[in-house]
Amino acid sequence: MSTSATHSATANQRRVAFATVIGTTVEWYDFFIYATAAGLVFAQLFFEPAGASIGLLLSFASVGISFLFRPLGAFLAGHYGDKIGRRAMLVLTLILMGAATTLIGVLPTYATAGVAAPVMLLLLRILQGISAGGEWGGAVLMAVEHAPRDRRGRAGAFPQLGVPLGLLLATGVTALMTGLVSPGAAFLEWGWRVPFLLSIVLIVVGYFVRRAVDESPVFQEIAAAKKQPRIPIVELFRRHGLLVIIAALIFAGNNAAGYMATGGFIPSYASSPAVGHARTDVLVAITYGAAIWLAFTYLAGYLSDKIGRKKTYFIGFGAQLLACFPLFWMINTGSLPMLYLALTIFSFGLGLAYGPQAALYSEMFPASVRFSGVSISYALGAILGGAFAPTIATALVQATGGTEAVSLYLVGMTLVSFLAVSLVRDRSGMDLSIRNQAQQEVGALVFDRRTPDTSNEPVRTN
Repeated sequence: MSTSATHSATANQRRVAFATVIGTTVEWYDFFIYATAAGLVFAQLFFEPAGASIGLLLSFASVGISFLFRPLGAFLAGHYGDKIGRRAMLVLTLILMGAATTLIGVLPTYATAGVAAPVMLLLLRILQGISAGGEWGGAVLMAVEHAPRDRRGRAGAFPQLGVPLGLLLATGVTALMTGLVSPGAAFLEWGWRVPFLLSIVLIVVGYFVRRAVDESPVFQEIAAAKKQPRIPIVELFRRHGLLVIIAALIFAGNNAAGYMATGGFIPSYASSPAVGHARTDVLVAITYGAAIWLAFTYLAGYLSDKIGRKKTYFIGFGAQLLACFPLFWMINTGSLPMLYLALTIFSFGLGLAYGPQAALYSEMFPASVRFSGVSISYALGAILGGAFAPTIATALVQATGGTEAVSLYLVGMTLVSFLAVSLVRDRSGMDLSIRNQAQQEVGALVFDRRTPDTSNEPVRTN
């Protein structure tokens, strides 16, 4: 390859990395703004007649409701992403998420509109769920399919960074509102709306960044060879249904743990009378935790290129497992430095068990149904893991009066994912193009001993 071509390819990879991390950051900022507000004010604003305890459970349940609609977003984005391309779906999901988030910022509350207020809130949260379900698959495939074989882990880590970056931005903006711009009653009255309304600015930026990148080279090959399946979802489940389930279980443990913080449970619990921290102090601490999560997510992507995806996952899940009980032991001391230490230890494992996911998923599924495979696996894993984790945690604390049951719940979820990742084969560096479809069709699971059927493969040319 010539020097100019090498420079052009490198520049394009940088544009893709920038576009995926910006886009996913915007998407997850929108998603986490809701979760943060659910833990802090929605029980009072939209579910007040249910009382404080039930209102908080309903507020967290509204966070989880959106996860039930993620598979719909994944099915739609996967279907059209495998047929018309990755880039178009990324732009559409970004616009849908931004519109839903901005509209939440102008909703009337229960005091103004009665029962219509929580109904409208839930409908907009459902739209957020549909968007989030379609977003992730397209972002990771744009990143991974553009990357050289030996850098897929690092490239795939960029869209993964959007989650901790979105959390960092969401909690940071909310902390600014509660601490400086609209402290106290002002935040409950109008300050909570501002983070939602800011979404419209971020959407405009994300839209133009995403429009500027090239389509995935793998999809260009699929389109040129006219290899798009007629109904990708049917093909996926007919040939790879078990793989989808195992991939979902790999994500479930990390997602359940992550939603202790991102789903609003830790902010709500740490600022409750049981612990006693000020709301702004907790939000700043969560922002710090998001920064730690961010650093170890990227490190995990880099590490997975060096030692493999599975080994990196084992390290991450091992660290996550060890943190499940100390996390709440430290939070329950009521000491702010201990809260920071708890989030440091917890975020270490979260990042290491999240960073390799984009590359691992992309290498698990064949090219023709890859968008559908990674999107649906991610969406199902989110339902099994994080969808109702804050609600479950809140119910466990209310039922037992302590956090030990929450820690046991996280231990169980982490062990399930540890087992699931042990069942997949590490396929780091596999050729992801449509030319290698026969090899991609078999061998993703350690007990799959089938040999590739190359009878219908196109002849390779150099």
